[in-house]
Amino acid sequence: MRRKKIIAAVAAALLAATTLAACSSSGSGASAGPGANLDVKVTGTFGKAPTVNIPAKAAGGAMTVKTLVQGSGPGLTSSAAFVTNYVLYLWDGSSHKLLEDTYTSTPQLLDGTLLPGLTSALNGKKVGSRVLAVLPPADAYGATGNSTEGITANDTMVFVIDLLGIFGNDESVSGTQTQAGAGLPTVSDTNDAAPTITIPAGGTPPTSLVTKDLITGTGPAITSGEFIVVQYTGVNWRTGKVFDSSWSRNQPTGFQVGVPGTVILGLDTGLVGQHVGSRVLVVAPPADGYGSAGKSSAGIKGTDTLVFVVDILGVFS
Repeated sequence: MRRKKIIAAVAAALLAATTLAACSSSGSGASAGPGANLDVKVTGTFGKAPTVNIPAKAAGGAMTVKTLVQGSGPGLTSSAAFVTNYVLYLWDGSSHKLLEDTYTSTPQLLDGTLLPGLTSALNGKKVGSRVLAVLPPADAYGATGNSTEGITANDTMVFVIDLLGIFGNDESVSGTQTQAGAGLPTVSDTNDAAPTITIPAGGTPPTSLVTKDLITGTGPAITSGEFIVVQYTGVNWRTGKVFDSSWSRNQPTGFQVGVPGTVILGLDTGLVGQHVGSRVLVVAPPADGYGSAGKSSAGIKGTDTLVFVVDILGVFS
């Protein structure tokens, strides 16, 4: 469990570009050019954890980027969300240490708000590519470092990144949509926009978990433990109001299914077996939602049934 917490914290830190200093040093003893950065060696195949050999000498002061495997998928843009596996090493003079390895846990969905150096390194790179990015402090966390993540002002950051998938901010599934049936919420037929969920007037919510395909996808079926990328809208049956939505944040979201505590039980179990490309209605009674405690910050009581419409955009092992 500790490893997952570290992963989540570092992934969040990668997005915190606003904490960077505009001017900073390039690390202790760093040369003005790439220097020893060119001696970083990576072996291994795309999709598998790489072996990274970092020389026992000072890093160079210039950012160094190499495309180790050339993909053939769509290219990344500064605004797109993308799924990646990566390792991250911190390199300071003659020593280095592994800070992050998602290959041993689960892929990550990152948005376009990355460290400036990482944004530059990945811009235009195609899905299916493996990229080595060596970022000196000036292109990472600057002279202040990031003490929360154990990154000092002298640490050069060495990433090896596999680009697994890319998703537009307004991406949705497509196909012929049906409705779930009598007594269940109706859902507007939308593409590239949040669907509207209408609770039946005077209707009584079901007492057990309900999952219904509104659009049936033709992609692979989701199995427990896989990482999925979705767009979703959540509505409280009692109030008929939206309490959460990836659409409102203008970005898909990703999570691992079959792992208790990652998402509410209704989504954790209700999406297993569904196919990529599907739009799924999930109606979760309290026991499959936030339980008797509810979630006061979202206006959810312990007796509230929750309604989700989920577009399943992709799945990654």
